[in-house]
Amino acid sequence: MIDLAAKRYIVLVQCHIVKERCPGYLCEKAFHERTGGFAPYPKDQTHRMLSMTCGGCCGRALHRKLTLLLRTIGKKEGITKEQIVVQLSSCITNDNFHAPPCPHLDYLRTLIARIGLDVLDASVISATAEKRRREGRYHS
Repeated sequence: MIDLAAKRYIVLVQCHIVKERCPGYLCEKAFHERTGGFAPYPKDQTHRMLSMTCGGCCGRALHRKLTLLLRTIGKKEGITKEQIVVQLSSCITNDNFHAPPCPHLDYLRTLIARIGLDVLDASVISATAEKRRREGRYHS
């Protein structure tokens, strides 16, 4: 179990292809309101959030991006990897109107684990997508 009260920084990772169209507003709104995948975060605690894409298929650029973030944020602000959590957005983790779950999802998790960062799934939980999951139209 991840201690979210110990986390100061959330790195939201979004699908590079989806991000060509999506402004990320609903993910930011879910974070701000602490709904969907962000519901477990303490509402009375301030978290900073950075949004980035996976870098495109197969996601290998994510390792470089996160490694540089750790080095930079550690040097500039003293924030350690224990204070950071990676949140994989719903467009990566869930079957939804954008696409099925990312075919490289396990690889992304492996890259994040190699760096030693905690990872959580989902950002926005759409009522429409949840209905379609119950109907069997979406499978995750």
